[in-house]
Amino acid sequence: MKRGFDVIVAFGLLLLTWPIILIAALIVRLESPGRGFFAQERVGLKESVFVCYKLRSMAVGTKNVGTHEVSEASITRIGGMLRKTKLDELPQLWNVIKGDMSLVGPRPCLPTQDEVIEERRKRGVYRIRPGITGLPQIEGVDMSTPEKLAELDARYMENQSFLFDIRLLIHTALGKGGGDRVRRGKPVK
Repeated sequence: MKRGFDVIVAFGLLLLTWPIILIAALIVRLESPGRGFFAQERVGLKESVFVCYKLRSMAVGTKNVGTHEVSEASITRIGGMLRKTKLDELPQLWNVIKGDMSLVGPRPCLPTQDEVIEERRKRGVYRIRPGITGLPQIEGVDMSTPEKLAELDARYMENQSFLFDIRLLIHTALGKGGGDRVRRGKPVK
């Protein structure tokens, strides 16, 4: 049931938001050099690696590390707005349709985030698809605290239900949670 719901909602949202996604990608390109879209390898179901799509919110050449390790100076002006409104996540609807992701689940990490991977592995979190949003994001926990993140991911997995997913989606749509933090200071290249 979850997979069917994910595909129907993701497809419907893509139909509704594709003009917004294309306009945002164009604005990103006009504001800073580089592509409007960003593709990055992430760890998913059964620890398989897949390509995750987003609208680019950082300057080209920003180091490929967890967001909490990136300086806020690396975020472009339009990127800051996209991140604040969570519009940068819309291309991940394609990942949901492809089956790489779910609407709700553990946020996929980078293959280089060894601590996050190990903490999630200990708790069996890789038995479920990663999601665009999840319990840690609603609780304001990001990948800078791997143990706490994995604990919340495991709690989500244990209590997973259709109504719980709906609740988390509503909280996300209403702007609850802070998203991934960024470092203050100069860009890290």
